[in-house]
Amino acid sequence: MRACANFYDGDRTLRCLIARLAPDVIARDEARLSAFGAWVAGEVDAQAEYTSRFAPPVLEVFDRDGGLVNRVRYNPLYAAAHCEVYRHGIVGLNYGPEARPFLLTFAFGYLLSQADIAIHCPATLTAAVAYALDRHTPPSLRERHLPGLTRMDGAAATGATWATEIAGGSDLGATTTLAQRAADGWRLSGVKWFASNADCDLALATARPEGAPGGAKGLGLYLVPRRLGEGALNAYRIRRLKEKLGTRGLATGEIELEGAHAFAVAAPPDGIRAMMAALGFSRIHNAMSAAGVQRRALVEAVAHVAAREAFGRRLGAYPMVRDLVLDLAMQHEAGLALAFEAARAFDAAEADEALRPLSRVATALAKYQTAEHAVIAASRAIEILGGNGYTEEFVTARLLRDGQVLSVWEGPANIQALELVRLMAPRYGGFEAFEARLDALLAGACDSGLGDLARPVETARGSIGEAVAAVRTDEAEGPRVARRLLDSMAATVAAALLLDAAAADLAQGDGRKLVIARRYLRAMAPARLARDSGETLAQRRFDEIVAGAPLDPAEARL
Repeated sequence: MRACANFYDGDRTLRCLIARLAPDVIARDEARLSAFGAWVAGEVDAQAEYTSRFAPPVLEVFDRDGGLVNRVRYNPLYAAAHCEVYRHGIVGLNYGPEARPFLLTFAFGYLLSQADIAIHCPATLTAAVAYALDRHTPPSLRERHLPGLTRMDGAAATGATWATEIAGGSDLGATTTLAQRAADGWRLSGVKWFASNADCDLALATARPEGAPGGAKGLGLYLVPRRLGEGALNAYRIRRLKEKLGTRGLATGEIELEGAHAFAVAAPPDGIRAMMAALGFSRIHNAMSAAGVQRRALVEAVAHVAAREAFGRRLGAYPMVRDLVLDLAMQHEAGLALAFEAARAFDAAEADEALRPLSRVATALAKYQTAEHAVIAASRAIEILGGNGYTEEFVTARLLRDGQVLSVWEGPANIQALELVRLMAPRYGGFEAFEARLDALLAGACDSGLGDLARPVETARGSIGEAVAAVRTDEAEGPRVARRLLDSMAATVAAALLLDAAAADLAQGDGRKLVIARRYLRAMAPARLARDSGETLAQRRFDEIVAGAPLDPAEARL
């Protein structure tokens, strides 16, 4: 029996969150979200299991006559699902005269990743290329290529970002790909080492023009089409597909550029900025994907403990099991709140550039914490399911394998930490934006009588302020404390978001989020062995909490 037949309709936490952050999305797009939720829970999920276990992609570099074809063969189920996701509008809905907010399509990513990250990834890359074309590309390139990426008739072009090289990894400043000017554009030569959606139609690639200085500021950004004007293949070769731990349905390859024709998107020093804008966009989808893994792990765990009996009792009746599942629910809701905070801040910054510092900070925090907890959630779900959860016949094994990549894609935790420290410098305004957002969130909690619960957040805020002051005074202090600062700021914002949501829900007569927030705040403090009233309530109302059902506010406040 499937644990959930519709990933949107079955997720009350998601529905309430979107209704609070973007009521217009609920009013105009809920039918889209519901249809998408049914599709991913059915067709996409079934395809993902088959593709991962039995039918991964296969590379054909040459045809039988020795001609270059650069063709990846997919099984028909994967190919159909990948085509269909664009028909639903995961890219196209954000463009045109009736453009919808990015929060909507980020929510699509959250739902999609619960079934198949191997489809969410190419959709993310396509969306990132479309965003870069729309915001950072000369009008002639935008008008020529953007419509193909945003069409919703089942024939959309797909995109990718080619940045990683074997020598540099996350250090884009070590890029060795060379860009040479030609009469009709540019020619790129070099090897991109880890390129997902390897057979895309359009790729954004970093390269260094001849004569440009070293480091990141010497990079340009270029658009590389798969086919040229007459339909001939461009001069690059997919050398091989990577054999990966997870996302086995996704074609990730090594791209050897052999004088490939390319169009200039941004010259140095703006090339790195344009690519980072695309990567920043992808990081929000990465956070949504990680929150989706947490959600699917929770759903599978809840279904299992409700049905399984051990030693004469329902598994969900055991306090230790309940604690594990409650912690999954708590971390999922914290992660979901962070991911949607990044999405909300991104849309706000698109409307007002002055809000860009908060968007960048929120993205770094969300990308980090959700990825860390996705792996933990998948591992805990396997533990709860036992031996069955470790087999490929159950989705939990694939969740763990696929979820692991989310801590690596679009920059691992150390990269996010260094980016965060950079944003703390006074000239970027990241810390000031962080404090202002905390003030706004905590004000709502205090107005609802939850001021006492906000004390751990205020304590953490003070420690963060001290660390930022030290970083601003001593530049060498930044790399030393960066990872801890990232972790503390992410947990602090998540706690404030949960308190803010609890206050809003209490006003609507629902105390469930307060129980979740209190549990999260206790987890921020040193471990306690003694039971408290909050834990007792969570155990007593276990079924309602993990199902997302409302609770009596009076009971939640006890």
